Amino acid sequence: MAKMTMVQAINTALRQEMEKDDRVIVLGEDVGRDGGVFRVTDGLIDEFGEQRVVDTPLAESGIVGTSIGMAVYGLRPVCEIQFSGFSYYNFHQIESHAARLRWRSQGRYSVPMVLRAPYGAGVRALEHHSESKEAFYAHIPGLKMVIPSSPRTARALLLSAIRDPDPVIFFESKALYRAFREEVPEEEETIPLGTSQVVQEGKDLTMVAYGAMMRPTLEAAALLKDRDGIDAEVIDLLTIAPLDDELFTQSVRKTGRALVIHEAHRSFGPGAEIVARIMEKSFFYLEAPVARVTGFDIIVPLFSRENSYLPTVTRILTAAHKTLDT
Repeated sequence: MAKMTMVQAINTALRQEMEKDDRVIVLGEDVGRDGGVFRVTDGLIDEFGEQRVVDTPLAESGIVGTSIGMAVYGLRPVCEIQFSGFSYYNFHQIESHAARLRWRSQGRYSVPMVLRAPYGAGVRALEHHSESKEAFYAHIPGLKMVIPSSPRTARALLLSAIRDPDPVIFFESKALYRAFREEVPEEEETIPLGTSQVVQEGKDLTMVAYGAMMRPTLEAAALLKDRDGIDAEVIDLLTIAPLDDELFTQSVRKTGRALVIHEAHRSFGPGAEIVARIMEKSFFYLEAPVARVTGFDIIVPLFSRENSYLPTVTRILTAAHKTLDT
């Protein structure tokens, strides 16, 4: 198996699906000649041409509105918004049309489109470039919200997203784009949307994370094991909506303790929904209150203070020990 970065894995998924299905169209700002701001779509225009890799004007609402029209009429557009913080301009198109057309038409029309967007902090970007607003999209009925944590899951999930009959929001952590390489199988591999994975089994504590937060979570879990002999079970959500609550609520029934980690703001964030599901389904198995390690309820700070906003291994360990000692 070839070792790939997340950028390479996503590029591979797009290329493979475009080769397999000529309905798949890539569009967005600078996705063609420049290969995207992070070079995720590099080389696609040379292979598939300007009719299938389309450089658009700087108009997010127009990009998404055009993608909706393409999807309704039989194409499978994959549109790129350069940064998730710019996606507010297309929110009307997503909420009012993409998410509702199947319901509005009583099943006559579907919108098989994917909206890709880099999200999250950790790369010293400018304002509106470091948001983690996945809760916006996860809250909307009719949408699926996907956030891969590694090159292999990114490739597998993107294939599933492109083939899905309904609109999928696909967030890609900028901090993970070239952070590490991972073996990605040459043969086709997909992960069903709406499922999660146990990436490390354990019996003492359930740790739930996704996206860029998987790396510090796994590092903290390794330290818990090495220093304290604590076996933490680590679950990667992969899909925020629909949320696979069966896996983590069953895990909590085994461990009796839970810790949720994400970089989105704390209030009304995905962690709050995860905690609510645990309380609804596994309350009588809990040995301690469910803990959260999250971003703070502030605008993501710039440059030198950015890392102080993000959950760290130290913050995760502190919360884990507090939960275990309760």
